[in-house]
Amino acid sequence: MKDYSIFDVIGPVMVGPSSSHTAGAVKLAKTAMELSEKGFYKVIFYLHGSFAKTYKGHGTDKALVAGVLGFEPSDERVKHSLDIAKSNNLTIEFKEIEFEYAHPNTAKIEFHYLNSPSFFVIGSSIGGGNVVITNINGDDVEFTGQYPTILLKYIDKKGMISQISTILSNNEINIASMKVTRSNNLATFVCETDNLITDSAKEEILKIKDIEIAKFINPVRS
Repeated sequence: MKDYSIFDVIGPVMVGPSSSHTAGAVKLAKTAMELSEKGFYKVIFYLHGSFAKTYKGHGTDKALVAGVLGFEPSDERVKHSLDIAKSNNLTIEFKEIEFEYAHPNTAKIEFHYLNSPSFFVIGSSIGGGNVVITNINGDDVEFTGQYPTILLKYIDKKGMISQISTILSNNEINIASMKVTRSNNLATFVCETDNLITDSAKEEILKIKDIEIAKFINPVRS
């Protein structure tokens, strides 16, 4: 049986009526924003299930927009996020979508840019302010954002995982979980760690040859 802490019982510190529809939505969108490139001028939120049916009543729209603005779930600005986005000339759209076999609180968050292709993240708010990211721009992944996370895309070849894990070990960073998927000679590496990822570790990883994309994500605070 799973052990629960008092924080699992009382839920996260947040602005809004529902941990799933507000705190979780903020975390989901903020994680997506950290995965995306900066400079987006428009964000389209494709909402599935209960997100699609109740997003206005539960304030999920404000929560999602707050996340892409970089706010934490407890930030008082969450309730004003739609107005803040408008004042920052950020275009926001909400659309309904149906995903097969998806959690009812699922969103596809699509970022649009003037001079580069759009980028999207799919994830779900699974209760208690917790989230899971399941797809990044077409690549299937699975991580929660509760731990410091390393996301890499590199040319698939022998020795890459060994190089990365050696760097983490030398920087006294313990691996909590790791998953690698491969497609078209490219590997997508997702690693959650027990320790914050140091600047020196980031610099060493970025020096590894044939890494095409590198993202380092810190947990979203409740």
